[in-house]
Amino acid sequence: MVLCVVDDLLFSVKISTAAKALGVDIYFERSADMVLARAREKQPSLIIFDLNSVRLRPLEMIEALKADPDLKALPTLGYVSHVQTETIAAARKAGVDEVLARSAFVEQLGSILTKDRGARTQ
Repeated sequence: MVLCVVDDLLFSVKISTAAKALGVDIYFERSADMVLARAREKQPSLIIFDLNSVRLRPLEMIEALKADPDLKALPTLGYVSHVQTETIAAARKAGVDEVLARSAFVEQLGSILTKDRGARTQ
């Protein structure tokens, strides 16, 4: 299961369409206050963040995930415009595991969703 912290409709549709075609379970969280609870509940194999989202506060969420002993091992991936070098640096500082340019994210979406990241079980 992949948890997506994404509020951009275009990317939500792209992710949903790819996940459905690949048979991957996807859950979208569109409330910043619920991201940690959802991650704890679902124990996803990957958490995808739209680093450009203002409403979802992705950098804060990544920091909180990585600071939580029960959640810090969950793999995280953020996507952002390649020209936003400050956001990329901030995401890395927050502890995101991987940052991709938006175009690379779309190109690699199939392999991103199906990559075995050693999903955790409780």
